[in-house]
Amino acid sequence: MAKLNKEDFISALKEMTILEVKELVDAMKEEFGVDPSAVAVAAAPAAAAEEAGSTTKTVVLKDAGATKIAVIKILKELTGLGLVEAKALADNGGNIKENIPADEAEQIKAQLEEAGATVELA
Repeated sequence: MAKLNKEDFISALKEMTILEVKELVDAMKEEFGVDPSAVAVAAAPAAAAEEAGSTTKTVVLKDAGATKIAVIKILKELTGLGLVEAKALADNGGNIKENIPADEAEQIKAQLEEAGATVELA
């Protein structure tokens, strides 16, 4: 199968019905374990927060702790990642969410710390 470039893909999307686009998104979720609509939805509030000049934070996982399974479940819910990606994040640590409002970052930190993780806000 020939590789589609970005312009060809967008042109093909323009010709699809809403039902066909929904089926495509569902197939992408199943194939890759990631919800592509969650990425687009998550990017919009972050951009709006930057424009408003509000205080933003980055939630950084330092250690998943002894109850790693509980932390992985929370990471899946928060990020929309698949099981493998969420486990890799729990194993290696790193940024969970970037440039989010400070109150939301505090809520995420509290939720993860309750599950036994070590979390920092940057």
